[in-house]
Amino acid sequence: MNRVFALAVLAAVAVALPVHAQLGNIGNILEFGKKAVEVGTKVQEATKEYSIDEEIALGEGITSGFLGATKLHPDERLQRYVNRVGRWLASQTEKPDLPWTFGVIDTETINAFAMPGGTVIVSHGLVKRLASESELAGVLAHEIAHVLRRHQISAIQSGAWGDVGKSVGAEIIAQKVGRNDVLGLKTQLANFGADLVRDGLFMKPLDRGLEYEADRIGVVIATRGGYDPYGLVAVLTMLATVKPEESGASITFSTHPSPADRIAELEKVVPATLEQYARQPQVDGRFRQAVGMK
Repeated sequence: MNRVFALAVLAAVAVALPVHAQLGNIGNILEFGKKAVEVGTKVQEATKEYSIDEEIALGEGITSGFLGATKLHPDERLQRYVNRVGRWLASQTEKPDLPWTFGVIDTETINAFAMPGGTVIVSHGLVKRLASESELAGVLAHEIAHVLRRHQISAIQSGAWGDVGKSVGAEIIAQKVGRNDVLGLKTQLANFGADLVRDGLFMKPLDRGLEYEADRIGVVIATRGGYDPYGLVAVLTMLATVKPEESGASITFSTHPSPADRIAELEKVVPATLEQYARQPQVDGRFRQAVGMK
C-alpha cells in the first residue's frame, strides 16, 4: 500500500463517535487519576525542544515508514471500532486535542506501538488474542500514556535509540535557531521519523521504568473511561502464557519487561487504589462482535 494512501486511510477511519462504557463514579476516578498521573511526571528537559507540531510531524514520519512496510488490516469495521475505543480513552486525558488516530496492522505479531503526536497502532495478532473491550482499552491506554509522557522523544534525546538518532535529532533542533522555514523543518522531522523505522531504531526497547509508568497511567486512563481497571492485567496474564519463541511474540518480549514483572508493578497500584472500580464493565459482547468472534 502506498504510504501516503495508508496514512490517509488511517486518518479516515479515525473519524468516529466515541464509545461510552458504563462510567460509574467518574468524579472519584478523575480525582484519583489527577493524583496518580503526577507520579513520575518529570520528563527530561530536552523533550521541551520539540513543539507539539514538530512532535506530530516526527510521528507522521515514523507512521509513514511503518506503514510502508506493514499494511493496515482490511477490516474497516474493526478499524472504526478500535478508533472509537481509542479516541474515547484519549478524550479522558489532559491532551484530548492531539490528532489521535488508532489503527490495526495486518500482521500476526503480538505488539502495539505509539508514535509521537498521537498515532497508536496495534497488531491484529494481539487483538485476536484479547477477550474483551476492557482488555483492548488496557492496551490502547498504555500506548496513549507513552504519547502523553513523550517517552519516544525522551528516548531520542537521551540516545537510547542510538547515537545516530540522538545526533540527527539534535542537528534538526539546532536548525530551529533563527530559522523561519517551518514547513522545511517539519519535512526534515518527518524524514527523520521515517529513518528511525528504516534503521530499526524505533523498535529498540524503552527504559523499563517508562514501560512501568505507561502501565500505571494507562490503568488510570482506562478506569476513567469506565472500564475494568484489571483489563491490562488480564492482557499481561495472557501474554505470560505465550512462549517467547512463538511466531510473532519475540518482538513483544524483546521490547518490554516480562509480563510477570509488569503485573508485579501494577499490583502495587491497582488493588490499593482502583479495587472499588473493579466491577466496571469488560464489554466482551461488543468486542467479540467487532473482531468477528463467535
